[in-house]
Amino acid sequence: MMSLLWQRRASAVLAYLVALGLWYPSPGLCADPDESALMLADSALAVAENASDLRAFAEGEYAGATQRDSNASSYGRRLSFDVQYDHSFSPVWRAVFADRLDANWPKKGSDQNAINTIKEAYLSWRAQPDTILDLGRINVRNGVAIGYNPTDFFRAGALRSVVSISPASLKENRQGSVMVRFQQLWVGGGMTGMYSPRLSNHPSQDAFNPDWGATNNQERWLISVSQKFTDNINPQFLIYQEGHLPLQFGLNLTALTNDATVVYAEWAGGRSPSLLTQAFQQTAPAIPGDTAFYNRLASGITYTTPNKISLTAELQYNGRGMGKEEWDALRHGPLVVYSLYRSWAQLAQDMPTRKMVFFYATWQDALVNHLDLSAMRSADIVDSSQRSWLEVRYHIGHFDYAVQWQRNSGLRFSNFGAVSQMQSWQASLRYYF
Repeated sequence: MMSLLWQRRASAVLAYLVALGLWYPSPGLCADPDESALMLADSALAVAENASDLRAFAEGEYAGATQRDSNASSYGRRLSFDVQYDHSFSPVWRAVFADRLDANWPKKGSDQNAINTIKEAYLSWRAQPDTILDLGRINVRNGVAIGYNPTDFFRAGALRSVVSISPASLKENRQGSVMVRFQQLWVGGGMTGMYSPRLSNHPSQDAFNPDWGATNNQERWLISVSQKFTDNINPQFLIYQEGHLPLQFGLNLTALTNDATVVYAEWAGGRSPSLLTQAFQQTAPAIPGDTAFYNRLASGITYTTPNKISLTAELQYNGRGMGKEEWDALRHGPLVVYSLYRSWAQLAQDMPTRKMVFFYATWQDALVNHLDLSAMRSADIVDSSQRSWLEVRYHIGHFDYAVQWQRNSGLRFSNFGAVSQMQSWQASLRYYF
């Protein structure tokens, strides 16, 4: 009985620390060295298995899909190579590089069969034990929510190749922004400042183009401060600005309420144009904006059972998106306007409608050791469309075997009903070198 209680408590603490870990770009940048050690608990096994600074894998995939309009079936293949290098070549200097190459047959979207994503490439200098300076391309991931992250300000334009709609995959397999990042740590808290310059205006779909125009098409800066209030509550406050738009503010808050339950809330707000106005401004920058104060929010609860099942329910709200009347009018209006809006929302990785409900479940070592099950469901409250996703993954030795299934349902031109693939599946094999 006592061992069961401790197992349950450890699982809940693990979920809490994973959520906290999303606030920090890397484990070594936590404000408190003891807290840093705790936040590394969930990755201790991976570190032990990969003692080398170099981590790489190759992945092959075969996929099929059923098209919504014709009900016809289509098939494709993908071959990917992923490499991550993290090396400290002195007590104060560290180099980080992460890159991914995806080759698809038939090709997806662009004129290229292959697309390369420079996820990270930066140099880190620890000037003092509590002062760190980073320079280069950094994948900054802010937010404690799972399905929707209002404070993930650097996500727009960051995706070059989508291999899975898993939230973890979408955040990890994206390109970072070129920036300088400064961090000052103190007992129980820390401050991070980032500045990302404008380098280019035009995104590129060329296979090996660094694509500065996607991530560095305008000047941006962000300041975040975190301070531990209690052992279970450690909020983070953010201030962000891009281009000449007004300041945006953010708050991340996570609390461990008992041995098995974590609650969290993530909020961002500020004056800005609506998502529709932003879409039009991409093609005609001279269009005046309908600037107003908009709130974005994701709040949820995660419950972890003694047998390693984690269940999450999340409410999502995007004030810049469309309510029911606006969305219905857009869906039944000119197709070119609808397509422009959908394309921009997808590029910005933002919700096109205003309200959604999100459910996510994982089961580690399900039935047998090394077998993990994951399930996800998104329901749009505005138009009642839905998306379901399942994954079965078995990992042993140097190999990962995975099968994913996805289904999109809803009325024509609804959020998920507009997706061309009504149903799809993927079978993949990954080998770690």
